[in-house]
Amino acid sequence: MDVAIFIGVGLLAGILSGMFGIGGGIVIVPALVYLCGFSQLKAQGTSLAIMLPPVGIAAFIYYYKQGQVDLKAGILICIFLVIGSMFGARIAHYIPMSILKKSFGVLMILMSLKMIFSK
Repeated sequence: MDVAIFIGVGLLAGILSGMFGIGGGIVIVPALVYLCGFSQLKAQGTSLAIMLPPVGIAAFIYYYKQGQVDLKAGILICIFLVIGSMFGARIAHYIPMSILKKSFGVLMILMSLKMIFSK
C-alpha cells in the first residue's frame, strides 16, 4: 500500500507543482506525515531527497546520516512527481488565471489548517 501512496503523492505533487509551482514542503511533507505516518523529520528528509538534484544536497546528507530519509519513498515520489508535473503544467494553461490563483490560495489555507489542528 505504501508504494501506491508514494506514487499518488508524487503525481499529486507533480500536478500541483506544474499548476502552481509548489510541491515539496506544501504537498509532500504533509502527505508523508498524515498518509504514511512519517515523523516530521523523516518527511522533511525524504522531501529533501526528492528535491536533491536542484536543491538541498548538504541538508539531505545531514538528514540521511541521521536516519531521517526513506529512500524508497523518495525515489518513487520523485519519479511520479516528474510525470505529474507534466500534466499539471498542461492543465494550468486551460484554467483561467483568476481561478488558478484562488485555487492556490484555498490549497494553502486547507494545508495550514490541517497542520495547525492535527495532533
